[in-house]
Amino acid sequence: MRLTVLMSFSGAGGVERMVMNLVREFARTGIQVDLLVLRAQGPHLQNIPDNVNLIKLKNTHTLPSVPELARYLKKERPQYMLVAKDRAGRAALLARKFAGTDTKIVIRLGTNLSTALEKKSALSRWFRTAPMKAFYASVDKVVAVSEGVRQDTLGLTELAPECVTVIRNPVITPEMDKAIAEKAEHPWFNDTAITLIMGLGRLSQQKDFATLIHAFALVRKVRPCRLIILGEGGKREELETLIDELNLSDAVSMPGFQSNPYAWLKHASVFVLSSLWEGSPNVLTEALAIGIPSVATLCPSGPDEVLQDGKYGELVPMQDSQAMSQAILKTLDSPLPAETIKLAVEEYRVDISAKKYLALFKGED
Repeated sequence: MRLTVLMSFSGAGGVERMVMNLVREFARTGIQVDLLVLRAQGPHLQNIPDNVNLIKLKNTHTLPSVPELARYLKKERPQYMLVAKDRAGRAALLARKFAGTDTKIVIRLGTNLSTALEKKSALSRWFRTAPMKAFYASVDKVVAVSEGVRQDTLGLTELAPECVTVIRNPVITPEMDKAIAEKAEHPWFNDTAITLIMGLGRLSQQKDFATLIHAFALVRKVRPCRLIILGEGGKREELETLIDELNLSDAVSMPGFQSNPYAWLKHASVFVLSSLWEGSPNVLTEALAIGIPSVATLCPSGPDEVLQDGKYGELVPMQDSQAMSQAILKTLDSPLPAETIKLAVEEYRVDISAKKYLALFKGED
C-alpha cells in the first residue's frame, strides 16, 4: 500500500496529535507513508518513524499549495491520500483534478462545524460551509470522529449517507502507560485527604471553564475540595478574575499547558468536561482510559457517545453550574470502578482506529 497523509501542523492541538498517532501506527504495520505538511510547527512532528517520508510543502496555505500538490500527485501517484481538516481536503480534491490521477481521497473531519460557527454572521457561515457542498461531491469518503460530526457533515455537504462514516479517534496508544507512570509536581498531590477535581483544555470560550468554576464553588460548599484546570489560552485573565470574585484563589490552580497531562489526570477524583461544543472530546476519552470518573456536558458532539448516554459518566446541560455541581457530587459519592470506566473507550485504541482506516481505504468498510 502507498499512502499519503496531508496535514497542516500549526501547533500542539488535538488534531495534529491524532493524525500523528495514526501515522505512527500505519508505520508500525510496515506501510510506506508520505507525510505532506503545509506547516511544520509544533511538538507533534518529533520522533517520526524511519519509514515515514516527511515532505514539507513550500506553500504554507491551502489554496496556494494546490499546484504543488498536483505535481506531487502526478509524479508519485499514491493509491490513497488521507487529509485532515476541511480546507486541506478541498485543496487535495482540486489538486487531484488538475493532476488527473485516480488517488482515492479520504477527508477526516473532527469538529461539529455548525455549532462552532453558530455565533458567526450568516455571510461568514456561508463562506465557510458553501464550498464544502461543491468540493465534496468528488470525495471518495469522509471520516467523522463521532456520529454527531457525521450528522452535521451530512447536513452541510448533502452527501449520500454511505459517503460519510464514523471512525473513533486514535486516542489510546501504547505510550500512554509510560506517560501515566511519570511524576507530576504539585503540592496538592501530597494531600489526598481533600478531593481533587480537574478540567483540561484551551482557556477558550469553547471549553467554558467559567461554568466549571461556578459549579466547583457550589461543590465546595458541601465538601472540601480543590480544582486544577490545565491549559493555556485567551480567557486566562477573565477566569482568574472570576476565581478572585468567588474567593476561590486558595482552592483553584491553573498551572498552564502541561506536555504530559496524563501524569496530572491520574490524581483526579473526578474529571469534568464543561465544553460548549466538541467533535469527539479526546481529553474525556483519556480520562476514562486512565479510569477517572468523569462528568461532561451534553454538548454537540461526542460526550454522549464517549459516555454511552450516561452509562459511564454523568451528562449535564451546557452552562448549567447547578446541574454540574450535583453531577460532580453524585460521582464523588458513587464513583464507578476504574476497570468499568476503561471499558467505555475500547474503540478509541490506536490499533483499532488504524485498522478501520486501512479497511476504508481498501473499500472493505
